[in-house]
Amino acid sequence: MFGAPTPILRSFDEQRTKAFYLDFLGFELEFEHRFADWAPLYLGVRKGGCRLHLSEHYGDCTPGSAIRIPVDDVSAYAEKLRALEFGNSRPGEPQRTPWGTREITIADPASNRLTFYTEDVEDED
Repeated sequence: MFGAPTPILRSFDEQRTKAFYLDFLGFELEFEHRFADWAPLYLGVRKGGCRLHLSEHYGDCTPGSAIRIPVDDVSAYAEKLRALEFGNSRPGEPQRTPWGTREITIADPASNRLTFYTEDVEDED
């Protein structure tokens, strides 16, 4: 049996990465790891059932990756994020897609693109 995958995203700047994922997006820190005090940071964050690992190690992953994250209500989440007035990101209104979702895409400090989406339930007349 398989479990849910844990994406590994590239990071470059510990302070900006933590501010973005913890303070802005509302993830909680699960762990931090360094092989030595001077070594690159590898950390895990979580929000609900979504777990992400962020790595400063050169060979772990490529900056500019893209992932999709389901959320219960993308409109409410986008509104909450806009209210935070985070200096480097201000998501717009979620957009409807031809594949039946409403979504917003936000770039993190390493140019990774996180698309938060909700399955679109259209009003029936």
